Parts: sequence; C-alpha cells; structure tokens
Amino acid sequence: MSQPGTGADGATDGAGQRGAEPEPFRVAVESLHTATVRPEIEIGSIRPPQRLAPYSYALGAEVRSAETDVVPEYSDGETFGRLILLYDPHGHEAWNGLMRLVAYVQSEVDESLASDPLLPEVAWSWLTDALAERGQEVTALGGTVTATASVRYGDIAGPPRAHQLELRASWTPLGENLSGHVEAFCSVLEMAAGLPPAGITRLGS
Repeated sequence: MSQPGTGADGATDGAGQRGAEPEPFRVAVESLHTATVRPEIEIGSIRPPQRLAPYSYALGAEVRSAETDVVPEYSDGETFGRLILLYDPHGHEAWNGLMRLVAYVQSEVDESLASDPLLPEVAWSWLTDALAERGQEVTALGGTVTATASVRYGDIAGPPRAHQLELRASWTPLGENLSGHVEAFCSVLEMAAGLPPAGITRLGS
C-alpha cells in the first residue's frame, strides 16, 4: 500500500494544502496504511475531495488482473472504489463524532445477478458483515445500493449491454485505528468482484 504523501496524494486542509494536522487525524491517516489487503487489489492514495471537511484523505482501490503501480482516481475497471476519510476538529452533528468514512464501490455484474431483487440486501450485508467480522464498532451507518443497466450505442468499446452494482455508504468509526475499516472496504470489493476466498485457487474453464 502506498504511503501518505502531500498534495494530490495526501491529506489536505480545506484550502487543499498540507497543513498542521491535528494528532487524531494524523494517527488515523497513518493507520489506513497498516491494513492488509489481498494481492488482487491495488490500493493507494488519491486526491481527496475538497470542502467536505476541514481535513480529508482518500484511497482508491481496484480489483486488477495485471501488475501495475498506478491507482487511478476514476477507473473503467470492472470493480473499483474509493474510501474517503473526513475529519472536523469541532465535530459534526450528523456524524455523531469527529471523523467520517465515506465509501463508494462500483462493479460490473451479470444480468442475472443485477435482476435479483435480493441483490441490494445482499450487497449491503457485505459491508455490515465485514465490519462486524473485524470487530469495527461504528455509528450513524447509512447508504444506498443501486443496480443499473447501461446500453452502449455508436463507437463505444464494451458489450452492447452492461449491468453495474453501486454501493455508497458512510459511517463514523469509534476509534482512530482505521486499518480494519480499510480491510472491510476491500472485502466488499472482493465480494463484488466474485473473488474466491483467500487461499483458494479458481480453476480455469
């Protein structure tokens, strides 16, 4: 996993510059980079959003089949996501705390899965179960799960029809060690991509 940086790759204050970071935020950012993730997942720092909080930090992740050191902020891969850490030293009433994690996951899925009426509930359980399995206590957890269909026309690469699963969620972590939250986020990517359990080799056709 990439190490914290500055500017486009690191934590910023509201003006987009690396500032005098509060200790809790600095510790939380450092803990993000202690997470253990599967080798199929490329993850690293990306430019965080501005104006959402006085301090922010962001990670981009993608399930990749090829070796690469580049983690794009926006991807056309089959399964990718972003995990954003927001910090407000004065607190935020809606957060019920000083920190907030915001997650976004998008994955290409087949038509039969996209049309399954239970898909939203199952996809949401990927996140809640992953957090619980790692003993991560959270509050104010909320989000949406959406299954969409796209039809491509004209000179656009890809299959004529495609189906996507999108999960958007945010929650307040109870603690400054966020490594388990990164691992839970990556677990959702694993499930969305249909990766076999760790240590299991998928046989070819």
